Amino acid sequence: MMALLILGMILWVGAHYFKRLMPDQRAALGNKGNGVIAVAIVAALVLIIIGYRGAAFINVWYPPSFFTHINNLLMVLAFWVYGSSAAKGAKAWPAYKTRHPQLMAVKIWAVAHLLVNGDLASIILFGGMLAWAVGAVILINKAEPDWTPPAAAGKATYIRLAVITVVMVIITIAIHMFLGVSPVS
Repeated sequence: MMALLILGMILWVGAHYFKRLMPDQRAALGNKGNGVIAVAIVAALVLIIIGYRGAAFINVWYPPSFFTHINNLLMVLAFWVYGSSAAKGAKAWPAYKTRHPQLMAVKIWAVAHLLVNGDLASIILFGGMLAWAVGAVILINKAEPDWTPPAAAGKATYIRLAVITVVMVIITIAIHMFLGVSPVS
């Protein structure tokens, strides 16, 4: 099953980097290329999930229990950062300060999960996602060096973002509990 996880990660990275690493080939696909990439990403997710869930537990290190609290704080931050870019027009902090808030959120998510999971499959999954997000930022910045920060959002956007963040954290905790993984203990 570890092979499926690794294959899924390779497909995930390849599908996301394709446009940046092979722009002529991607352009040649035209609009139908969007469907091809979407199918590749869905297939990658399926392989990653099956591979991760079925991988043998090979412990690499034992995270201290207090890392759970750091993980949970980082996950709240990850949801906030991801959501900060969702509003149309003006953006909430940090989206008006950083160019890639969604990739920043993936990096926070990955680091948080690396802190609390010391098994090989988790290191491959979360470490791979961290490496992918770092690489994506580098490739995007290289291809598109100019960036104009958006305007800062008003109070109403922050209130909506706070509510959405809390709801998403609760839903994520419920999903983890349903899967038999307690993210709060």
